[in-house]
Parts: sequence; structure tokens; C-alpha cells
Amino acid sequence: MGAGVGERRASVPPGSGWPGDPAVATTPVATDAAAVRELAQVSTVDELDARVSVCRACPRLVAWREEVALTRRAAFAAEPYWGRPAPGFGPADARIAVLGLAPAAHGANRTGRVFTGDRSGDWLYAAMYRAGLASQPTSVHAGDGLVLHDVRVIASVRCAPPANKPTPVERDTCRPWLVKELQLLRPTLRVIVVLGAFGWQSLWPALAAASLGAVPTPRPIFAHGAEEQVNGLTVLGCYHVSQQNTFTGKLTEPMLDAVFARARIVTESGTESSRGGVGR
Repeated sequence: MGAGVGERRASVPPGSGWPGDPAVATTPVATDAAAVRELAQVSTVDELDARVSVCRACPRLVAWREEVALTRRAAFAAEPYWGRPAPGFGPADARIAVLGLAPAAHGANRTGRVFTGDRSGDWLYAAMYRAGLASQPTSVHAGDGLVLHDVRVIASVRCAPPANKPTPVERDTCRPWLVKELQLLRPTLRVIVVLGAFGWQSLWPALAAASLGAVPTPRPIFAHGAEEQVNGLTVLGCYHVSQQNTFTGKLTEPMLDAVFARARIVTESGTESSRGGVGR
């Protein structure tokens, strides 16, 4: 995976051989909010992924993700860590997008793939597999052969934040990446499954900035099973697949399956008129 076993680096150099690394040594690097806005103006998802994966615009997040990559969790002490932002994962012509909060310190920040290598990802990819959206029920590391079908997984903030809490400034600095990703996905995109209240709150200003239709006013309130329509897009709310929710039973497998079943119904009907809602 690029770095040798046990080798400690703050991050994997772009283009050094990590499976699925979208960047190369010459990929331009955003170092502040203005540069993010400028470098987000790309024409393909592949180029967006490359630029996202080397972003250094938020000093606190850069310092944290790289500190985690150096110190590591004891269970992964012999493994190299990605230590960079996690780009989206899945086809550029997906009809379903899954929007989460941010990479986990020892999940995507370790593996290089969003929602991969932690319990949250175990739940998410297993549910997508049951829904026919993933080639296998597990996502362990970036070179494990997993392929997503008709779904792309993205995050509101692309770097692992301390205590899983990005600041408002960090969220806003990262937003142009999300805005451009939504614009690039829009020709085929029909459904956005939003995991958790943070992702829900971050989506509406991103949709407005992407000029994808009139955003409801007042902003819709997050709830599991919430369903909103925005100019042909169906937005579905889902409790986050965090351990706090899955261990306590706040989110169960049937609840998660119902959200993806609803997403499939919308995409396969080709219209939002078959509104049935998600069981809560």
C-alpha cells in the first residue's frame, strides 16, 4: 500500500502506489479556502477526487489527521495509514449518493476509502450489499476489490476531525468540494441518502450553492425517514451508522434497509411521484 509495513509517515505521498489513489505528484494542492474554491472548478469526478485527496486547507484537520497517522491505534500499529482527505467512492454516473459526516480517524484516515475499516462502514456497506448496490458486504481496505453499483459515498468534510466534530469554518471551507461533486453527479443523480443531522444540515447550503433547484424554506428538519424533494432529487434522512446509534438500537438493520429500499424504488421508478416514505 505505498508505505512499507510498520513505516510511520504523516501521510501517503500522492502517486506512490496506494490502491485507488486518485492523485499524482503534480496534482495541485489547496492550502486555504480561496484555493479550495478555485481548485474545485473541475470537469470530471476523477479530477475532483484527485484534488480533494491532497487538500491541506484546514490547518487543524491536517495536523490531526497526520498526528493520528503517525501515532496510530495499537490494533493497527503495524499498518501504514493514509493520513490524507478521503475522496468520494463509487461511480461518477451513480443515481444514489450517500452523504456522511467526515472520515473516521482510524477508518478512512487509515484505509484511504470513506467509511472503510470501522464499524460504521461495516453497517453501511453490508446494507448496500443487501440492497444490491455493492459487490460484497465488507469494505476493509482500498485494495479489497469492492465495487459499488449505482451509488457513490461522499462526506460533508473530507478530513478526519478531532472528536468527530469539524468546526463551522472547516465545514464551510470544505463545502466547494461537495458543491462541485453534486454538480458533477447531477445528470444521473436521483436520490441523496443523508446519514445524520450534520450531513443533513450541510447538504442544504451545498444544494443551494450548486444551483440544483430551490431549497425549501425553512430548511427541513432532520429525522430518520424524512423525505424531501428538490427539483427532481429525493433527499432521504437516515440516522448515522455510528456505533452510538447501532449499539443502542437507535438504528437497526431493518431501519437502514428500509432507507435503501426506498432509494431503489425512487431510482427504478424514474420519478418522485411514487412517494411512499420510509418506515420510522
